[in-house]
Amino acid sequence: QVQLVESGGGLVQPGGSLRLSCVVSGISISIYTAGWYRQAPGKQRELVATIVSGTTTTYSDPVKGRFTISRDNAANTMYLQMDSLKPEDTAVYYCNVRRLWSIYWGQGTQVTVSL
Repeated sequence: QVQLVESGGGLVQPGGSLRLSCVVSGISISIYTAGWYRQAPGKQRELVATIVSGTTTTYSDPVKGRFTISRDNAANTMYLQMDSLKPEDTAVYYCNVRRLWSIYWGQGTQVTVSL
């Protein structure tokens, strides 16, 4: 059974930082594309960042330069370092791994950026 478990969300003030983690079990993420998505209230889920290998990364324009995605294949874990957070970053954040026709999602972790 494949499981993705996110952690690290919470309440942070604007300009602050959070680091999200996603521990994966049941598969080896080394052969998967890993990604982070987010969904704000009343909006569709959107892609935040992806990492194909150790160095090939992509970011959505709203987070470029502020967020960093990384992975530790040995630990079967992926991360999202979020710096210079803004209120518009408030959302539920989901981790995701995919390969060919297989896609797996975590349950989500809430990130709230507010004074």
